[in-house]
Amino acid sequence: QVQLVESGGGLVQAGGSLTLSCAASGGTFDLYAMGWFRQAPGKEREFVAQIPRSGGSAAYADSVKGRFTVSRDNAKNTVYLQMNSLKIEDTAVYYCAAGFSTRTDGTAFNYWGQGTQITVSS
Repeated sequence: QVQLVESGGGLVQAGGSLTLSCAASGGTFDLYAMGWFRQAPGKEREFVAQIPRSGGSAAYADSVKGRFTVSRDNAKNTVYLQMNSLKIEDTAVYYCAAGFSTRTDGTAFNYWGQGTQITVSS
């Protein structure tokens, strides 16, 4: 059983930057592809980014491409989401997830963190 704990959320002004971290425990981290998802109030959960277990080519949602960067440190059992040029519409609860597939839909992920709130203000 893998436990995931996100950190780094908070309030930031539009145009600012924030980095989220997700620490994993209870499993072999480098066996898992890691993903980031988000859910805004009243909206469905949506895919943000995914990085394969080797840290190779990452995948991004079109809405964040060029602004967000996902990375991982397998020695630290941690995945990161660097978010730049934040927009008000990036406001959401952000979740990290772990799975064995490189698919980007939520059903491909087996384990989820509790989420961390990001609020982008004008």
